Amino acid sequence: MKILIKGAGDLATGIASRLYHGGHQIIMTEISIPLTVRRMAALSRAVYEGRAAVEDMTGILVHSMEEAEQVLEVGDIPVIVDEKAEISEEYKPDVIVDAILAKRNLGTRITDAPFVIGIGPGFTAGIDCHCVVETMRGHTLGKTIYKGGAIPNTGIPGNLGGFTTERLIRASADGVMEPRAAIGDIVEKGQLVAVTGDKEVYAQMGGVVRGMLQPGVKVWENLKIGDIDARCETRHCFTISDKSRAIGGGVLEAVARFEHIQGKYAIVVLAAGKGVRFGSNKLMAMVSGKPLYQHTLDTVKAFLDFPVFLVTGYEEITEAANGMGIETIINKEPELGISHSIQLGLEACVKQYPYIQGILFSVCDQPNLQSSTIQKIFNAAGLHKGQIICTSHQGRPGNPVLWDRQFFPRLMKLTGDNGGKHIMSGILEKIRYVEAQEKELEDIDFKIDILKQGYGE
Repeated sequence: MKILIKGAGDLATGIASRLYHGGHQIIMTEISIPLTVRRMAALSRAVYEGRAAVEDMTGILVHSMEEAEQVLEVGDIPVIVDEKAEISEEYKPDVIVDAILAKRNLGTRITDAPFVIGIGPGFTAGIDCHCVVETMRGHTLGKTIYKGGAIPNTGIPGNLGGFTTERLIRASADGVMEPRAAIGDIVEKGQLVAVTGDKEVYAQMGGVVRGMLQPGVKVWENLKIGDIDARCETRHCFTISDKSRAIGGGVLEAVARFEHIQGKYAIVVLAAGKGVRFGSNKLMAMVSGKPLYQHTLDTVKAFLDFPVFLVTGYEEITEAANGMGIETIINKEPELGISHSIQLGLEACVKQYPYIQGILFSVCDQPNLQSSTIQKIFNAAGLHKGQIICTSHQGRPGNPVLWDRQFFPRLMKLTGDNGGKHIMSGILEKIRYVEAQEKELEDIDFKIDILKQGYGE
């Protein structure tokens, strides 16, 4: 797959290593003055030196997509100074990995690529990315998270050899960085290791200098400029760390899972109901400041790389969907019931994508449905072929539901207002459930529901 990694520091380089050895094509972006402490284990060094070797990978500084393609052809990794990752417009990656590690999101959006991964705190799966990978040392390091975010930053470095904050070397003043110890040197507690702004910096512990900023870079007081490792393994200073490999493993897992579902599933949004119980067209009702139907369109926006169809009979909804690149199918006979909408969507999808493995059907009256839940449904479908994947909360099933292709003939035999539940009741052993929040399953049937469920208009 084509992957763009934002950032080329030591953790990003560990991620690149996992993906590189997994056979993926990688471009890395960086800022013009990287402040990578563990620079001997980071491809960001290429920004200063033109090229950087880390283990068996070589990063080459490039200045354009044309140069990047030349580097990719010989099996190396292009590194480009591109703070806003604008090269993605030409590269068109399948996956973007934000490994800037700023402890906050600096602008990455879930719609930036078919699959977006956020590394560490600052990202929320289902909101600004599809998946988050945990970076906190401990039991969950490298875990893939598909709902919510990573453990918040504590400001306390992870424990290495029994030391936490002591192992950091911080600038004592604003000014120019002047190292007095090199990466790989063994130092003692109290030893002079750097000068910043003409003010001396001393080691807070003994060990090997695992990282140190390059000479001449401008720094500011209290900035992390180096670190010391009490384990005194000099080779660790020049190779990818265990933490980086664990995080990279999480990214590789997420990419493999996405690769497993890409191009195999579609979405059909059902938005043709007449809203009889509501008393008028409920899909146009204002819910939390926008039309009810718009909530679902905003949710599926994260999956526009998948085939997405919308079945409706309403001009306003058609225009909104078409504006997002969603193909619409006009239901001229909504009185035939939801079965007719299901079949119109199914027929249109299979006609264009005859080998589609499954279709996720979503109704358009659940304003709190989260894109993270849809992602979890696709993930489950990729693992459990031939199954129906149904959303539920504490045993209560709901929408959306993903149907494997083996059930398409049964869906085509539905009549009237009989939906998928009519089929599911007889094949419970074929159903897998994905847990969602209770509020996600709440739908709007009556006008009172808008106020009762706390949405407001």
